[in-house]
Amino acid sequence: EVQLVESGGGLVQPGGSLRLSCAASGFTFSSYDMTWVRQAPGKGLEWVSNIDSGGGSTTCADSVKGRFTISRDNAKNTVYLQMNSLKPEDTAVYYCYTQIGHGEDWVYWGQGTQVTVSS
Repeated sequence: EVQLVESGGGLVQPGGSLRLSCAASGFTFSSYDMTWVRQAPGKGLEWVSNIDSGGGSTTCADSVKGRFTISRDNAKNTVYLQMNSLKPEDTAVYYCYTQIGHGEDWVYWGQGTQVTVSS
């Protein structure tokens, strides 16, 4: 059974940092790209960042560029999102997901972790 479990969210002051983790199981983690998305209150999903299977190629949204860094440890089956210089507009539920085949049936999501940036 494919499982993705996020952790590391919480309440942080503006300018602070958090590191999110997404622990994967049930599939060959090192073979697949991983993605972080977020959903702010009352808004739709926003793509945040992606990392390829080997960790050598990453992309991120302009809204987080220079502040967030995605990485992965294939030995630990875990993908990370290091978030620095957090802003109130970063407040959202953060999800990791992966797609391990063709079609929506092969898309797997974690349960999400809440990040709140507030003074």
